[in-house]
Amino acid sequence: MRKKVTYSFKNSLLLKDSILQWAQQFYEVVWLDSNDHKQKYGSFDALIAVDALTSIKTDDKNAFEDLKTYQKQTKDWIFGYLTYDLKNDVEQLNSANPDGVEFPDLFFFQPKKIIRICGEVLEFDYLNMVDDEIEEDYQEILKGVNATEQKATKTVKDIHIKMRIFKDDYFKRVNTMLDYIKHGAIYEANYCQEFYAENHSIEPLKVYQKLNKISKAPFATFLKLDDKYLLCASPERYLKKMGSKLISQPIKGTAKRSKNQDEDRKLKLLLAQDEKERAENIMIVDLVRNDLSKNAIKGTVLVEELCKVYSFDQVHQMISTVIAHVDADKNPVAIIRDSFPMGSMTGAPKVSAMKIIEELECFKRGLYSGTVGYFTPEGDFDFNVVIRSILYNQTKKYVSFSVGSAITAKATPENEYQECLLKAKAMRQVLEDN
Repeated sequence: MRKKVTYSFKNSLLLKDSILQWAQQFYEVVWLDSNDHKQKYGSFDALIAVDALTSIKTDDKNAFEDLKTYQKQTKDWIFGYLTYDLKNDVEQLNSANPDGVEFPDLFFFQPKKIIRICGEVLEFDYLNMVDDEIEEDYQEILKGVNATEQKATKTVKDIHIKMRIFKDDYFKRVNTMLDYIKHGAIYEANYCQEFYAENHSIEPLKVYQKLNKISKAPFATFLKLDDKYLLCASPERYLKKMGSKLISQPIKGTAKRSKNQDEDRKLKLLLAQDEKERAENIMIVDLVRNDLSKNAIKGTVLVEELCKVYSFDQVHQMISTVIAHVDADKNPVAIIRDSFPMGSMTGAPKVSAMKIIEELECFKRGLYSGTVGYFTPEGDFDFNVVIRSILYNQTKKYVSFSVGSAITAKATPENEYQECLLKAKAMRQVLEDN
């Protein structure tokens, strides 16, 4: 069904840029980049899937069952995304807040062309119907590598980024959430806010490349679906399946970086010892353990790593790793459904947290805090968490990025607000410099 051809190469950075540029001719593009993070559970350095042979696009009604059918029938690589609002398919919930970007709730496609970068090997994995184009595409990509760098075009006008809610309103809503916690409705919830710009055009690829350059995140993604784009610098894995093994790596706990090495080390140590941040992380770890246990073989759910602090270019992050094992006959889509949406973007108890989030947030999350990834022909998969991301509807000229933080009993509105601004820094920077 597919033909594989490999080539050797040296300069991966130039190659990545050229592959991305080459891919812009297609209506469907998913690019995944590990940015040279040497991860224990990594499968490639970078990968791109383009040009749909078949696809599925749907709203939240019966979405997971439809995906299950599509994945079974295709028996091939499929790439795509699940928006946060598929919560409505998992539980008796709804999404009534305004949606500026308007991504379909679910989209997956079977790509005609897949290209992987693994070390110094470039692998083309094409459906047989287009395998005669491998050499031509390779030469086209090489041409891009050797081309001289184009001069940046001038932006037509400065971007005017608006806040969906202002600081006073944010404080009021966080205090309402704290009241819910005080009265025992929830222990923790991830509260998010949107920043947006209307009637503004951006060059999606250039913005993505700038965002990726300053973030260098391990789960970076460039996604294109017709006129809609995701430019993602995510540090977080949602869920991966490798054979019988499941791996989830929730993030809870954020601290800023410093250019002063001593101060940066102190900031990292303070995060590792922060009781509030550890409590947030441990609560979500418990939630993830519970989610994975729905499908796991009894006794196999384990916390491999608890509250370990990792450093990224923009921030320090507290990450835990939870693993489990499943029987071979477990349906891969069902495994995802039973843990969706991811605990790090919801709260505990999950359903109550999602109800309160819907009540207090002022925008439809859509693809933000959803997930992008792929299924293999064997039923393995790997999905990120869509955070630190810019969403763009080219037709509407609508640009959006959202940030959030975990609200617990020990949270203060001012500290949570400052954490949101810290997380928003990279997206704001690349848009204002565009």
